[in-house]
Amino acid sequence: MTSREELHVLVQKLPENDLPVVRRFLEYLCGVSDQAVERALRDAPLDDEPFTAEDVAAVDEAIRQLQEGGPVSWEQMMRRLAQDR
Repeated sequence: MTSREELHVLVQKLPENDLPVVRRFLEYLCGVSDQAVERALRDAPLDDEPFTAEDVAAVDEAIRQLQEGGPVSWEQMMRRLAQDR
């Protein structure tokens, strides 16, 4: 029996609920995972969740912080995080 035939036998023995995971892994191995990701992004439903008052407040706060101090560099943020430890 060839390796391909052995794999076919193993796939036939898999429980039905494991097949999506195995399919994604095989797609990855075959190099089609990029297409799968692209397809998933293309077919994803639009986010129709309404903006809440808390969301608006968070955006306003972020804008205020940017206006007061400008953007923070990666190095500055890493220093701040190190100080917080």
